[in-house]
Amino acid sequence: MAENEEQGEERDGSKATILAALGANGAIAVTKFIAAALSGSSAMLAEGIHSVIDTGNQAMLLLGLKRSKKPADEAHPFGYGAEIYFWSFIVAVLLFSLGAGLSIWEGVRALLHGEHSSGVPWISFIVLALAFCFEGYSWSVALREFGHKRRGNHWWQDLKDMKDPSIFVVLCEDSAALLGILIAALGLYLTWWLDHPFWDASASILIGILLGTVAVFLANEVRKLLIGEAADPNMVRDVTDNLRARPEIEAVNEVRTIHVGPDHVLLTVSVDFADDVPSQQIEKLVTESEAHVRGKYPVIKSYFVEVQSRRGHRAMTDETDGAAPA
Repeated sequence: MAENEEQGEERDGSKATILAALGANGAIAVTKFIAAALSGSSAMLAEGIHSVIDTGNQAMLLLGLKRSKKPADEAHPFGYGAEIYFWSFIVAVLLFSLGAGLSIWEGVRALLHGEHSSGVPWISFIVLALAFCFEGYSWSVALREFGHKRRGNHWWQDLKDMKDPSIFVVLCEDSAALLGILIAALGLYLTWWLDHPFWDASASILIGILLGTVAVFLANEVRKLLIGEAADPNMVRDVTDNLRARPEIEAVNEVRTIHVGPDHVLLTVSVDFADDVPSQQIEKLVTESEAHVRGKYPVIKSYFVEVQSRRGHRAMTDETDGAAPA
């Protein structure tokens, strides 16, 4: 029961983060495009494109989150948790190809044409101020959920170690959006103050470079999750120490883990039992060990123990690595 409640809280937190970003980006996109049409600002148009893409990204994250909760079946015995990884990767690709590409293209186009509207761009400044407030709210929701899932390391390391892309993708997107708004505002101000379109167009290009950088980072982080990333080393160490502490076990040959979803870890253990331990005792110990591990770490949904001598394990490992068994 406690495990289900904890999983429900994690799902609610991830969904709330995505919904907050979806609502903020959808509302802001419309106002940014209106302001871009009235002011003729390339940076504002780039920001509008950014918000539209972010809105679509949140919709895809919601789809991935929903599909990742499908129960396991015969075709996918470990569930569909990796769906959220796939859709997060698509988000990173779109952020790079559309967000960064269109923003840079619009900036280059503005540089070549050299056109800009005269007068103080009050509408654009007001829209950017409102956008900053809405984006700030969305960012605060993502930051709060990020804080709940941190491991206590440096924030950058915790961000890279996070296994839930529905949190870190939104956090990175919103951070880029806030910085992009500041860049757009600076470009508008310099264009008005110096009466030259170079600054507005340059701001659009800079926003594109920012989006491209964030997209590459997100794509790389999600790629590692897609191909299979190990669980928290502290968790693995604790499970190993718990097994080694049992007198019936002579050696823990190997502990392997992989995230098959943000809240689903598959753990396999190769254990060498003492020769005089009866099979009934082995069965009891394995059951107790699984109950202890899954009780302490609800994220471990699949737990497998392989009974294997140290020599047998070493021979199989050598053979797998291509070396001749000793």
